Amino acid sequence: MISTKEVAEKPEVGRAGILDAAALLFGQHGYGAVSLRMIAQAAGIKAGSIYYHFASKDAIIVEILDVGIRVVHNEARARIEALPAGSPASDVFRAVLRGHLCALLEHGDYTSANVRIFGQVPPAVREANLPVRHAYESFLDDLLSGLQARGAIRDDVNLPRFRLLLIGALNATLEWFDPQKGSAEELADDYADTFMNGILTQSGDKA
Repeated sequence: MISTKEVAEKPEVGRAGILDAAALLFGQHGYGAVSLRMIAQAAGIKAGSIYYHFASKDAIIVEILDVGIRVVHNEARARIEALPAGSPASDVFRAVLRGHLCALLEHGDYTSANVRIFGQVPPAVREANLPVRHAYESFLDDLLSGLQARGAIRDDVNLPRFRLLLIGALNATLEWFDPQKGSAEELADDYADTFMNGILTQSGDKA
């Protein structure tokens, strides 16, 4: 149960503090369970003060969703840009998985909230988030298309479907990832090896 009692306002809390508190709450409790009063209490401000920064709960949600995707997008892009020119396709693929998973699992509240509540929010909120979401999807589509053009991905692989599979598998790690059992980078490398090398052996095809 989330307490909703009034708190003494912290004058230093502004827009960023409200977003940080809201991202944590939405990631933990989902869209419907969190109210503006709960966000205000978690941020250490009076409920009415939120309206100096945001018009509504949904306006807060849109920004959290946008930030959650941008964090992942920026980290994945930075990992690619840090590679030496002419790096092998396997290094490129491994880098984007490392960037996505490290941002997702190590920069917590915004990415967690994004994955967990996107399906719960009203259609207008999802619509407002689509430009940022589509920008990351386009980045991945371009990267995968480039790898396919280099011959690193089979020509018969449907790239849009593979991108959906890839994002779904990576995002699902939020439900079970345990840093006590290995790092996000180690997990990314395991995933990369599985995608690149497959799971079936030739001997397994024999009757």
